[in-house]
Amino acid sequence: MGRIPILRDFIGIIKDKASQSKAALLSDPKTLSLHLALLRATTHDPFTPPDPRHLATLLASGHTSRATVSTAIEVLMDRLQTTRDASVAIKCLITVHHIIKRGSFILQDRLSVYPSNGGRNYLKLSNFRDKTTLLTWELSYWVRWYALYLENLLQTSRVLGFFLSSASSSVDNNEEEEEKVSSLTNSQLLKEINSLGNLIEQISRMPNSLHTNGNILVDEVLGMVGEDYLASTNEVSIRVSEFKERLSCLSVFESVELGFALKRLEDCKERLSALGQMRNVLVETVWGSISEMKDQVGNDELYGEGGRLMTMESSKNKVSESSRYGERVLKLGDSVDFFSGWFSKLQY
Repeated sequence: MGRIPILRDFIGIIKDKASQSKAALLSDPKTLSLHLALLRATTHDPFTPPDPRHLATLLASGHTSRATVSTAIEVLMDRLQTTRDASVAIKCLITVHHIIKRGSFILQDRLSVYPSNGGRNYLKLSNFRDKTTLLTWELSYWVRWYALYLENLLQTSRVLGFFLSSASSSVDNNEEEEEKVSSLTNSQLLKEINSLGNLIEQISRMPNSLHTNGNILVDEVLGMVGEDYLASTNEVSIRVSEFKERLSCLSVFESVELGFALKRLEDCKERLSALGQMRNVLVETVWGSISEMKDQVGNDELYGEGGRLMTMESSKNKVSESSRYGERVLKLGDSVDFFSGWFSKLQY
């Protein structure tokens, strides 16, 4: 049997029609189709995802002028910031995710710089709550988590230099990515693996709400995040393999920092397994290599006397103590970066 319509559904339909009528009267004729496409993609119905046709219209704006692209992003962000409806908010965030994954370079670029270019920090939705029904209350958890996740995705993309899991990414295959990664310094490589760790950690914190199980909007989010998860674990795998090549060349502090990064990733695996999501044979292989690499880093570098886990501050002290014996002088500003064996071969 189909779902029984309730008063809230009719109110949502009326609001959608009113918004579209208002847009038809007030919008610039040149961007009217853009406004209507956004409104039709982000309706108040909590049981229907954004229509692919309307998403396609929004994405097509990325192949027009910069002025049109700016309008598209501004209209989307204004819709997201002004709504108090969980269904509208989560559909706006799904649209943002589609831009990250499938948008043109101009559209992605405008999205990534918008907050620092006079706009609001639009994905900060930590206080969002829709108390209308039990479903919208639980969807609000997803809105808050999803907004923070997308912020992490944008930040990680900035660190990596390309949009993760994006069709427009310049990284086409593992060989090309491995070549790029092998030219990074140790500090750059650590920064990237920490950023990927932040992203995977945020995935592991996804809500597990009873009343949203099977909800088509949540399923849409899980599908898109699942693709990102596969892409991010692949990027982690490439960087872990690179660190294996450099292991003997890492300083004490770099070894400790790498150990902490790998331990944090392992903790994420446990939480993801508990959620019963994001399981994949290839991903499990990556997790195995992470665990193996963590063991190779060396317990002496990561653990102090009595087997207690060292803090980052205590690891810095360990570096200072080693310098007293004249073995080497290691300072945060003076650490020497080493390249992989692959890069070294180019020098001969």
